[in-house]
Amino acid sequence: MTALSKRVVLITGAGIGIGHASAKAFAALGDHVVVTDVLEAEGNATVEAIIASGGSAEFHVLDVRSTEAVDALVAGLDARLGGVDVLVANAGIAHKTALPALTDDKWDLTFDIDLKGIFRVARAVAPKMKEKKAGAIVALSSIMGVAYGWDEHVHYSAAKAGVVGLVRGLAVELAREGIRVNGMAPGYIRTAQLLSEENSLGPERAKTVGEIIPMGRIGEPEDIADVIVFLASHAARYMTGQTLVVDGGLLVGRY
Repeated sequence: MTALSKRVVLITGAGIGIGHASAKAFAALGDHVVVTDVLEAEGNATVEAIIASGGSAEFHVLDVRSTEAVDALVAGLDARLGGVDVLVANAGIAHKTALPALTDDKWDLTFDIDLKGIFRVARAVAPKMKEKKAGAIVALSSIMGVAYGWDEHVHYSAAKAGVVGLVRGLAVELAREGIRVNGMAPGYIRTAQLLSEENSLGPERAKTVGEIIPMGRIGEPEDIADVIVFLASHAARYMTGQTLVVDGGLLVGRY
């Protein structure tokens, strides 16, 4: 495949949840989507769904903890497809861990994926974006990193708060190069993470948590994906350094 006339959209953690929905949303616009994840079966399934719908996509296994792997993937995309036009840095974990059990290793693992993983991929795609004087980066934070404390998830909340600072710093540094950087802070979204009894609300609490949300329901991955698509679009051309909260009114309704 040679350089494409359509946008090349790189999405991390695109095998499930918000990443999966975002991949399908960009593909529906005619973009070529580079689906990456550590979940090989799920990543391939995302690509298969896109192709079955007439879209364009490819899958690569990628662990964002590896600088070598990130740099190699992006270098290959630069050479083969002409570079990445849109990066959606979505890969993340959220392991429920009470403070007494929160070891240095558990803290470092969350930061390595949820914060440094975004930095690694953004750093890798930036040179080609600078060369083209164009690009959009969307990084996933959370309401837990913007305004909402989450007990037994101190490491997650801290990493997601770090994403907000990373977005601001990158936005200012890259703005004159034609690159926009924005963040997305979802509220309660119906994903595998949210439905995990071990690490989040679990199925039963997910049935009732919508009662505390002004819009009366928890969000769907597509609710977030559509806003990510907006942030990467020409419609958001004068917007950079911002982290949008998309939570059905949860924060403004409770605070």
